[in-house]
Amino acid sequence: MILVFGKTGQVGCELARHTDVLCLDRAEADLSQPASCAEAIRKHQPAAVINAAAFTAVDRAEKEEAEATIVNGDAPGAMAAACAALDIPLVQISTDYVFDGSGDAPWQPDDATSPLGAYGRSKLLGEQAVMQQGGCYAILRTSWVVSPHGKNFVKTMLRLGKERDGLTIVSDQIGAPTPARDIAAACVEIARHLIQDPGKTGIYHYSGTPEINWADFAREIFAQTGRGCPVTDILTRDYPTPARRPLNSRLDCSATERVFGLTRPDWRQGLTSILEELGEI
Repeated sequence: MILVFGKTGQVGCELARHTDVLCLDRAEADLSQPASCAEAIRKHQPAAVINAAAFTAVDRAEKEEAEATIVNGDAPGAMAAACAALDIPLVQISTDYVFDGSGDAPWQPDDATSPLGAYGRSKLLGEQAVMQQGGCYAILRTSWVVSPHGKNFVKTMLRLGKERDGLTIVSDQIGAPTPARDIAAACVEIARHLIQDPGKTGIYHYSGTPEINWADFAREIFAQTGRGCPVTDILTRDYPTPARRPLNSRLDCSATERVFGLTRPDWRQGLTSILEELGEI
């Protein structure tokens, strides 16, 4: 059995569809109380652990960094310590926000990190805490998560597309949408690999393909739904937010494919599945 933290988030909802997976909600393991996470691991004695829970409110993290740091930093560290003591692997989901978004080359797993804001700093602390425990782990950085669940760009565009005659969307942030369903499947596959071969411990990247900007992603959403909502490109500097967003979220995923045989998912196909599940097409 694989134990999953995060039952109601985008990736957690998709992990719950897998067999031989037990997903815990906040009542069963509250990440704001890291000791409860370690206790849950000791109680269930799983074959592996996947942490799909996080403080993901990027803008709110700027004002609530202490809370974000506990959830995104301290809790994964407590999980990793419990896993190391039991000699079981941990898959920790992380983010492109650990980088500063400079340049235009895809980020390599071993590139220097330099978060732009509180969310990225808290997730980086989580990565470091996991590595410091000395156990078997895979840190899986991903980007632009989308699904039929929770809050995400697809659902926001669907709502705004119905409310407004046109939208202005940033076009200078480049990355790749990644369907939560594919992330969940990747996490399970990686966990199974680590159970068999702890030597595959390390940091990996996993994101959709092809790369795109947010404005063009919005256009694809409206194209697939047949909605005629015009999109106007703007620059990030013309759309200020409390937290700075990385301009370059491209991730080099070649090591993930080489080590685990996981190819990057075509997010356009994933988008179609999401829209079908939402009843939009």
